[in-house]
Amino acid sequence: MKKEHRSELLMPAGNLRKLKMAILYGADAVYLGTPDMSLRTKSQFSLAEVIEGVEFCHAHGKRAYLTLNLFSHNKDIAKLQEYVETVRKVKPDGLIIADPGVFQFVKTHAPELPLHISTQANICSWLSVQFWQDQGAELCVLAREVSYSELVEIREKCPDIKLEAFVHGAMCMTYSGRCLLSNFMAERGANQGNCANSCRWNYKLKMRMKDGTVEELEINEDNSDMFEFLLEEGCRPGEFLPIEEDGRGSYIMNSRDLCIMPKLDEYLKIGVDSLKVEGRGKSEYYCAVVARAYRMAIDDYYADPQNWDPKPYMVELEAVGNRGYTLAFHDGRLTNYAHDYEHTASIAQWEYAGVVTKVEDDAFLVEVKNKLEAGDVLEFISPIARHTILLRVYEFERADKGDRVDVVHGGTKTVIRLPFSLFDHEDTDDLKTWFPEYSVMRKERALTDEQWKRIKFDKFTQDAEIQGQPNDAAYQKRRDALVASIDEGGNQTRFKTNRVGTDGCCGKGCNGCMMFWQDDLYAKAREEVMTRKQGELLSRAEATMMKGAAE
Repeated sequence: MKKEHRSELLMPAGNLRKLKMAILYGADAVYLGTPDMSLRTKSQFSLAEVIEGVEFCHAHGKRAYLTLNLFSHNKDIAKLQEYVETVRKVKPDGLIIADPGVFQFVKTHAPELPLHISTQANICSWLSVQFWQDQGAELCVLAREVSYSELVEIREKCPDIKLEAFVHGAMCMTYSGRCLLSNFMAERGANQGNCANSCRWNYKLKMRMKDGTVEELEINEDNSDMFEFLLEEGCRPGEFLPIEEDGRGSYIMNSRDLCIMPKLDEYLKIGVDSLKVEGRGKSEYYCAVVARAYRMAIDDYYADPQNWDPKPYMVELEAVGNRGYTLAFHDGRLTNYAHDYEHTASIAQWEYAGVVTKVEDDAFLVEVKNKLEAGDVLEFISPIARHTILLRVYEFERADKGDRVDVVHGGTKTVIRLPFSLFDHEDTDDLKTWFPEYSVMRKERALTDEQWKRIKFDKFTQDAEIQGQPNDAAYQKRRDALVASIDEGGNQTRFKTNRVGTDGCCGKGCNGCMMFWQDDLYAKAREEVMTRKQGELLSRAEATMMKGAAE
């Protein structure tokens, strides 16, 4: 019987702990490398840790690909022999290479290693794929600039070589990372793994006066309505690109983040062999949540392709910091919806709360990642179970001292102890099974009015792009509202739901929520929660309806 073809989920690993978390949360494979040889100077892997990482993957039945995708200079060649001789001993499942000279070196000195061609090689056609196949490559990573229709044709014409495509992560405003902007402006080589992200910087418009002095063009409330700055490209007369500048500058080259999830079924349908997520420099929380979302999406597609729906997985991806999501080149030419002209920072209404460092007989030990306050609700994200568990905590026991405090600050490596007795209706054995070491948790993040408007604007642009129905009037209206909010400033923040202190109850049935489990207002909701399986909460709509009925 012919084995079913399944696309692999390929996750980034910026250090050994991220590697383990990616595997735990569902990655079929990871890619990793040392700082000097893999286009990531901030990679936290030593060569010894690379070896340990590969062995960890193999011990768990997963694959590990090593990045050797630098564009080599003479100074790099001396390192190649030692690197190749070392890594071949642990038998990685592939080496990702961009430089033809490095490709030939590895092919000659370690012919048993499978060779993958990096996205840096700018493979955009079936002709290029066939070229590398003839050279002996096992897999080609396609450039982000390849549209879906081109991908279909490449798959048809190249059925005997593995294809890999990016599905999620940051986008480079240049052609598949071949950027000289960073070299020119910061003397940091983007193609040597040291990109300064100059395209994300804010830029200000200055004027050189006749006397040689340089002055800032001041735009204030008295003159801002009198004019605006526009760019016009010579071959597209009448097509104006607005340039907005505020007190922080202008972001005219800032791309939104790639997210193919809304179209993932199309990639699975044509049999893309490897679905790649960008982000070796991203957080542990990013590795865990993104891996979990795509793992569920891929498995659910193969279980029932006809009824596959991306919406529940998008909810998960929206809980990870992002610059707004875009389909990028999926449909061909980019539109304004693929760019973010107002901001460069990644935001989300959730943040990394902590990670389980040890599971004791009667408690979790949790390393705190961001500030926790009495009354915060922690959402435990299981790498095993589909559902999450909400736990409202009113005080925190520090594991090393045994004292109890109302506030714990992130960045201090503080470890707190969360006894299983805090969980109202979970079985202890289930908790131990569902949340092993390296399980992560999140909490809601308070945002400013400007940030809330930005999240809504990002969601609008993504929906318009997915539906293929641009609405310029609505786009401009929402963008104007965001710009106005930016101009107003203000640092006052608010949560989406009442999750701090004792200001209220969401009514969904969080463990440890005194109001939910004691107040008569939630009697009907409690009865319903108790009939459900362990850890299953009420939806927001159910919580609202049942609270109303109790009143």
